[in-house]
Amino acid sequence: MTFPKSAVLLLLSSIALGAVPAAAQDVDPDATIRVGSLYEPQNLDNTAGAGQGINEAFNGNVYEALYRLTDAGTVEPVLAENHTVSDDGLTHTFTLRQGVRFHSGDPLTAADVKASIERVTAETSKSSRKKSLSTIASIETPDDRTVVVKLSTRSISLPYNLSYVWVVNDTAGDITAKEDGTGPYTLEDWRRGSALAIGRFDGYWGDKPKNGEVVFQYFTDATALGNALLTDAVDVVTSVQSPDALAQFRDNPAFTVSEGASTTKELLAYNDRVAPFNDVRVRKALARAVDKKRLLNAIWGDYGTLIGSFVPPTDPWYEDLTGVDAYDPASAKALLAEAGLPEGFTFTLDTPDYDPHPIVAQFLQSEYAKIGVTVNINTITANEWYTKIYQKHDFQATLQEHVNHRDIVFYGNPDFYWGYNNPEVVTLIADAEKEATEAGQTEKLRQANRLIAEDAASNWLYLYPQIVVASANVTGYPVNGLNSQFYAANITKAD
Repeated sequence: MTFPKSAVLLLLSSIALGAVPAAAQDVDPDATIRVGSLYEPQNLDNTAGAGQGINEAFNGNVYEALYRLTDAGTVEPVLAENHTVSDDGLTHTFTLRQGVRFHSGDPLTAADVKASIERVTAETSKSSRKKSLSTIASIETPDDRTVVVKLSTRSISLPYNLSYVWVVNDTAGDITAKEDGTGPYTLEDWRRGSALAIGRFDGYWGDKPKNGEVVFQYFTDATALGNALLTDAVDVVTSVQSPDALAQFRDNPAFTVSEGASTTKELLAYNDRVAPFNDVRVRKALARAVDKKRLLNAIWGDYGTLIGSFVPPTDPWYEDLTGVDAYDPASAKALLAEAGLPEGFTFTLDTPDYDPHPIVAQFLQSEYAKIGVTVNINTITANEWYTKIYQKHDFQATLQEHVNHRDIVFYGNPDFYWGYNNPEVVTLIADAEKEATEAGQTEKLRQANRLIAEDAASNWLYLYPQIVVASANVTGYPVNGLNSQFYAANITKAD
């Protein structure tokens, strides 16, 4: 579930993103763009536990929302043509764009938007953003182009939160294996375990895609992903997962290497509900026992960033908190003794079976052994992780990568899988959402972030780099890994 050295785009190659040689060639308007990825969706419904792969393939490509989180991290209108807010901030009125049709041919109406929001907020929804929309008291549709959202309390982030709500045809039914969106591409084929293909939608309301088809090809390890690019089996890799793989592309004129802004955080998440992880001293000890700089270097070499909290530099409330519970094994052992565990303890670490988690787990196992803590590694699949950890909360500790932008709100939800519950943090995060200004919201979330860090609610190991590698004849791809989305419509491929 998605992390750079700064919030601005860094170009690692003189031709990064510009891809000047390719631009001078003739572009094929009907090209098939082959995208290599490690993140296959579990299903096709982002409210049904589909995982980050569905965001990568479908966000902005197959489905659209009232608003879109751009590759630069700003929010811009898409299906919403106009938006007004009442003086008390409790009534938001959206006017829909005209002339929009779903892939099935049905016209977009306010009823579709209402049903789509209700899909996310429904009791059965597994959307991680469900709580963010819990202030919605009612939705009215006075006519086909008008949606009136009434809130129980002010929500300054409503447009941002609505960028997570795919607008789905209200007659679509179950979309776990099919789709009916308004985006520039339609689903062509999904071969589970192999590939997912989307094709240009000729009835699209906006600018047509600059290619004819995009095929996401899925791999289970970073080496295979790199080899696919080297052997021309794919055109672009959305996020390189190994610095070793990067070396073979870095000085090769046949490829373009770009580093962008990431929101992917690798973390050791504890179940804060259960002993000994319900003791802040134990959590702080585990944070201090890990040489995160050495870990990051072992995984990523010179790439990636240490962040000290769940907030990456692309979030407005970012603050460098790497000094909180910095590496100090001696004080880690002292904290364990203070917590009544002078001889340490044993716990099970549920570890996803794909890169880089198994290597990270082994590193942690070695580090914790130095302070008397024994780690038993239990390797599980992505599906098992979702059921066991996310749904049932049946774990002691786990590794996971969280891809979302502005996701500090998860620490304000005591029911979230890690069970962190600090009433002051819950209040600060809730009050931040009621602020009338972005400055007020930012200050409260900065305060909340510091409290979460001081509580060592989780162990934030590092921020992934966001490195995109592509064939030199391919241009126009996004380079920032915000929410793991990968807008494909502007990608071009030269003959």
